[in-house]
Amino acid sequence: MTAIDELLERNAALVDRTRGDRSSASPSLHIAVLTCMDARIRVFELFGLQQGEAHVLRNGGGVVTDDVIRSLALSQRKLGTREIMLVQHTSCGLSMTTDDEFKDELEADTGLRPTWAVEAFREVKDSVRTSLARLRHSVFLPYKDNIRGFVYDVHNGALHEVLSPGQG
Repeated sequence: MTAIDELLERNAALVDRTRGDRSSASPSLHIAVLTCMDARIRVFELFGLQQGEAHVLRNGGGVVTDDVIRSLALSQRKLGTREIMLVQHTSCGLSMTTDDEFKDELEADTGLRPTWAVEAFREVKDSVRTSLARLRHSVFLPYKDNIRGFVYDVHNGALHEVLSPGQG
């Protein structure tokens, strides 16, 4: 059995049993959560979220890219979100490589060098600050008063807020 087949079986067992509001694409808490694709981050359990309460965006590193801005602009302008919670984490794979190393690897394997940024980083708090600045400076996001960033410790589950320079 493939992993897809296993997930389909699990879905069949859950149909109509998942709690939460399915009546609207607009999240009832008016929040979007951006985090990493790391499987150790169980977003719904971490925040006690029910279906229909939040938009959850995930990508490698939980970094703010053009595609994230695109999704958040849709979330805010068309679906009513007003807050953004950015959650990156300890022991992230993007802190264990560099943009050039990964691009070199891809180029050696495929013969093509990616044009997109890998967004690798060394210090997760610095990456959170960079992503927060991108969110706060985006002309496409009209609601910037409630944007906050955090580092999730994958080893103990704790969240630590990262303040931007000049914040409390």
